[in-house]
Amino acid sequence: MSLIHEIDYGTPASKSEVMVKLTIDGQQISVPEGTSIMRASMEAGIKVPKLCATDMVDAFGSCRLCLVEIEGRNGTPSSCTTPVAANMVVHTQTGRLKDIRRGVMELYISDHPLDCLTCAANGDCELQDMAGAVGLRDVRYGYEGDNHVKARSNGDINLKWMPKDESNPYFTYDPSKCIVCSRCVRACEEVQGTFALTIEGRGFGSRVSPGMHEHFIDSECVSCGACVQACPTATLTEKSVIQIGQPEHSAVTTCAYCGVGCSFKAEMRGEELVRMVPWKDGQANRGHSCVKGRFAYGYSTHKDRILNPMIREKVSDPWREVSWDEAFAHVALEFRRIQYQYGREAIGGITSSRCTNEETYLVQKLIRAGFGNNNVDTCARVCHSPTGYGLGQTFGTSAGTQDFDSVEHSDVVIVIGANPTDGHPVFGSRLKKRLRQGAKLIVIDPRRTDIVRSPHIEASYHLPLKPGTNVAVMTALAHVIVTEGLFDEAFIRERCDWSEFEDWAAFVAEPQHSPEETEIFTGVPAADLRGAARLYAKGGNGAIYYGLGVTEHSQGSTTVIAIANLAMATGNIGRPGVGVNPLRGQNNVQGSCDMGSFPHELPGYRHISDDATRDIFEKLWGVKLNNEPGLRIPNMLDAAVDGSFKGIYIQGEDILQSDPDTKHVAAGLAAMECVVVQDLFLNETANYAHVFLPGSTFLEKDGTFTNAERRINRVRKVMSPRNGYGDWEVTQKLAQAMGLDWIYTHPSEIMDEIAATTPSFAMVSYDYLDKMGSVQWPCNEKTPLGSPIMHVNGFVRGKGKFIRTEYVATDERTGPRFPLLLTTGRTLSQYNVGAQTRRTENVVWHAEDRLEIHSHDAEQRGVRDGDWVKLGSRSGDTTLRALITDRVAPGVVYTTFHHPTTQANVITTDFSDWATNCPEYKVTAVQVSPSNGPSEWQLEYDEQARQSRRIAGKLEAAE
Repeated sequence: MSLIHEIDYGTPASKSEVMVKLTIDGQQISVPEGTSIMRASMEAGIKVPKLCATDMVDAFGSCRLCLVEIEGRNGTPSSCTTPVAANMVVHTQTGRLKDIRRGVMELYISDHPLDCLTCAANGDCELQDMAGAVGLRDVRYGYEGDNHVKARSNGDINLKWMPKDESNPYFTYDPSKCIVCSRCVRACEEVQGTFALTIEGRGFGSRVSPGMHEHFIDSECVSCGACVQACPTATLTEKSVIQIGQPEHSAVTTCAYCGVGCSFKAEMRGEELVRMVPWKDGQANRGHSCVKGRFAYGYSTHKDRILNPMIREKVSDPWREVSWDEAFAHVALEFRRIQYQYGREAIGGITSSRCTNEETYLVQKLIRAGFGNNNVDTCARVCHSPTGYGLGQTFGTSAGTQDFDSVEHSDVVIVIGANPTDGHPVFGSRLKKRLRQGAKLIVIDPRRTDIVRSPHIEASYHLPLKPGTNVAVMTALAHVIVTEGLFDEAFIRERCDWSEFEDWAAFVAEPQHSPEETEIFTGVPAADLRGAARLYAKGGNGAIYYGLGVTEHSQGSTTVIAIANLAMATGNIGRPGVGVNPLRGQNNVQGSCDMGSFPHELPGYRHISDDATRDIFEKLWGVKLNNEPGLRIPNMLDAAVDGSFKGIYIQGEDILQSDPDTKHVAAGLAAMECVVVQDLFLNETANYAHVFLPGSTFLEKDGTFTNAERRINRVRKVMSPRNGYGDWEVTQKLAQAMGLDWIYTHPSEIMDEIAATTPSFAMVSYDYLDKMGSVQWPCNEKTPLGSPIMHVNGFVRGKGKFIRTEYVATDERTGPRFPLLLTTGRTLSQYNVGAQTRRTENVVWHAEDRLEIHSHDAEQRGVRDGDWVKLGSRSGDTTLRALITDRVAPGVVYTTFHHPTTQANVITTDFSDWATNCPEYKVTAVQVSPSNGPSEWQLEYDEQARQSRRIAGKLEAAE
């Protein structure tokens, strides 16, 4: 293997369809109109020297190295800022140009340290490369570096010198090596959209500055890594490169964090990961990244990682390390005993949205073919099952309609119940770029998220609704569109059932659905809501993006249906720039749903009761399948408490921390006789486990993830599994121990089986993915190139279906005892329950969960910023520190759920979506009061967790 080298064309590609012919150094070439001379040259294989130019940002023209001569024109224009023209004749290498370039390089080198042999960028330095390219052999101005090379000059302190900034945990900033090319500043502005960097000073004294001459850690920098990637010298360098050295081989793989599914080059030395670099050809991220995917991979080698299987008889016993064979034999024996003693339905399993499609497929296959039941569920149901139901009912398919590139064509964007800059930051950056270009934004969220107002961006409307009133707000938007005649009649008559539309239109037009009436209980001003509805209906291409703030409600499915109704009514379906787009929370939420992780569905969203579908799998698997849907996670826990469910296999999920009503989850797990947890770390659920099977990271296995846009991306193994096996191998060996004759030798064989049984994956194979880069399902004979946009010529179900969306208030109500409403969410630096990110340097930015509370509510309760407070609900209570802010409205509080010491889900209730049982995380009636420290429950939980994590033969560190 070798390093994957990507060509830097210097400037972005032109999207024009008009071609222009010109001649460069005697070569006749044809390129799209608007292409720069630099890019045209590079496409012809002619390298023009450059330092300030890179194709991730727009042309700047400051370094003066890329000068060219054009016949018929005076001077030496910069090739990066000069567009091609018809019949242009360009010369890139003349005596005049060579002299100019060498003179420019002399100036750069005169103020640059010459420690190349010991520099971290040695071998990967564009300044070094350009010095060679222009033939620099001497510097007439000396090497003393008057400005900022040395801390002392002639024995005196050099006041212009700045020390290296090592405050950021992942990269360093060395001002002495900065050539002020501004690539980092432009990347922060144009790619990330944070505007955290600037150039301070003037002329020769200019330098890059984070914020107002701050340290990186104290600035607005979000550590996305775009500046590091753009830097042509060692000014901005990954600390891992400084410590390990330059990588020597790489492979393209897919990030294992959120549902954006960014592609990265994993750059290695041997089996040691040096750095993760965003891949320019990644069709989801287009060469960008966030702090998690770019830097937060240290958990894979963290000391807390468990590498050997472990067993114990009781959860109060210490763990005992055993061999893999003993562990598999023990689990098989226990599961068979439980089924013999309590019945076939007494065991089940949970698939993981963090594991690959292939691994998820095997777990549901083990449960159906090995356990003989359909007691399989996944965290995807706990977050996005209303998406599957709602879009399935209205459009006929259970997934988003667009690719991420579609946002570049949007004119109006509605973001409801999502926080893309924190939860899906790479997509958030792409959205912000489109907004800076002039698209309009409507945000529907109880909280003022960063996307509402940030540098050069401000939402046209922010509708801060009361938590739990999504359906009423969406129906009120529809009321305005219908009563003011803003709907697209031609689209509806052609693509939807007209009679169903008429019924729906009559329903939403009823007076009680008007913005004036709904304002009373939603809190959204009628005038703002009317303005937002008109903007969406009349503003051009309208796209809707939503997240867990839509689905995790008792009416989650109803809200998804209401969103689909709105898109159909305005004709915003079936072309670029429009659509309904769920933002998935984990890397393979979409894939775990696709692979049949629900108790009522086989892979491809086909119901278990369908005889023809079951026949496909029965013939292939050689077993008779149960035609009755199995138990969901809440049902399994209920049955465990009742005594009829006794064993569970949990792959890569931490239900004790992530599922609602923590006490009920704990009671269910405690009532089971064999809990098997397969994970990287002893997570919170493992406190109640009897068997622990160590898992493998995304770096240690082959497979595929399916992101939020239905894109199937390859995951490639770059190092050996530290635990000995990939997760798919663990599941296979467990199946073999239970008597199944599985003989897969590679995950590609599992994908072949998926393709053979699932129509939407029919043409998917590893060879095809290697050829195409990635594809979006459905990918079959009808759509061999995949389906970037769904429902182009018609809906999958035939005619789009309008459905009434009656608002029904949640049963979770505020009152004298619990007068506030709690809603929850995520933060940029942490991921889900934090098992991975808490074991990285990301804790620098989020070391604890905080409770956001409005100053009015805090003052009433005598709470100051940073005080410990008790957060109590009808389900339980916990303590955490307060953060006083105006991001939330009076009457609403907000917290994250990344830290088990807080256990925010001990507060949440067991109310759930009427159609899918998706928990209602986003609406909990609570009270906030001053506290002196941890609650009694927290102290008990911490002690139980400490006792549960003891491993026989291992000494614990002294307090």
